Amino acid sequence: MTFVQLIDCKTSRYDDVNRLLDTWSDATKGKRTATHAVVGRDRSQAGHLVEIIEFPSYEEAMKNSALPETTRIFEELVALCDEAPSFTDLDVVRDEQLNKAAARRVFTELVGRDDPEGFNELFAADYHHVDVGNKEAGIRGPDGMREEALGYRKAFPDFEFTIEDQVAENDRVVTRWSWAGTNTGEMRGMAPSGKKVEMVGTTTFRFENGKIKEGWWHWDVLGMMSQIGAVEMRA
Repeated sequence: MTFVQLIDCKTSRYDDVNRLLDTWSDATKGKRTATHAVVGRDRSQAGHLVEIIEFPSYEEAMKNSALPETTRIFEELVALCDEAPSFTDLDVVRDEQLNKAAARRVFTELVGRDDPEGFNELFAADYHHVDVGNKEAGIRGPDGMREEALGYRKAFPDFEFTIEDQVAENDRVVTRWSWAGTNTGEMRGMAPSGKKVEMVGTTTFRFENGKIKEGWWHWDVLGMMSQIGAVEMRA
């Protein structure tokens, strides 16, 4: 179970604390078990600093605390605080990254379905689409994205995405996916080949105000065209 530790510190020496945390980060490279650290300054209470540190588990947090470097840095932190820091230990019972879940919905629930309401819910009105396989892509909005996806559904009626991996940071979500379908319909003027197609790709979405504002799609266009017989791959 993921474990989070909150450290409350009363200090006006913010810059010194930052430098100290940098020192700890450098000193514990290759040894620390912490996976994520956030430092926040209280907007309503001057001199109140909170550090939030995430660990894979409580046991890993204890290993981190036992490092000599952690003990030394903590002693220096105490010296920078107006009073002894306080600790709150939390077992994480819910960790929901909303943008990540929304990106997953695009692939598992939305793409290839004629669902205007769903596309309007997830994509901004001025959504900008960048596709390695379509140089004419640009500002599409929800309707443009829906029509693009429906075109592939027409060409590959049985296609499905599989989410292989996802990484989320700030306003961006990167999804690594695989895709499979049978080319039984016309695609961009090309007659159906009847062939099974498999490919992989990566999509990066940037979110703004809870909706997808930009999307960058990178996928194996040449591989797909080769599989349906539209181009010939040479060694």
